[in-house]
Amino acid sequence: MLAEAMTALAAAGGTAVVQAAGTDVWTGFRQGVAGWFGRGGNAQRESAELERLDRTASALEAASPDQVERMRLRQEASWEAWFIAFLEGLDEVQREQAVGELRALLGQDAPQADVSAVQGGVAVGRDVNVTAEQGSIAAAVLHGGATIGTPSRPDPSQG
Repeated sequence: MLAEAMTALAAAGGTAVVQAAGTDVWTGFRQGVAGWFGRGGNAQRESAELERLDRTASALEAASPDQVERMRLRQEASWEAWFIAFLEGLDEVQREQAVGELRALLGQDAPQADVSAVQGGVAVGRDVNVTAEQGSIAAAVLHGGATIGTPSRPDPSQG
């Protein structure tokens, strides 16, 4: 497997762990990740990973509002490195099997939709994270197409 593809998958794994922490899917996802690391039979390894996952969730929950983003990035990077180290420790056959299982766990085994955009547009075939910093506002929920343009200025009488 190409190193870039493995690194991208590990990064997706790190992001998925952080995004799932504290949500309704956390319990099942956390069990799936621990089972993946335990390779379906190493109960001691699974238990250790469950503890590691719980520490991640606790760290994210305990982060102050001004530290949340930094903590998220730190945890994503830590999990990315952990996924890479684990994959690199497997022989080639085990690695290929583990990669397929990780893709399935992350929902990346489904066929990707074709996407396209006109000049100056953005096309995305997977998730998009929208964030804002320092008093800015950002929000996005899309279930289909979208058009983005320059917003109109409010009437001065509206304040």
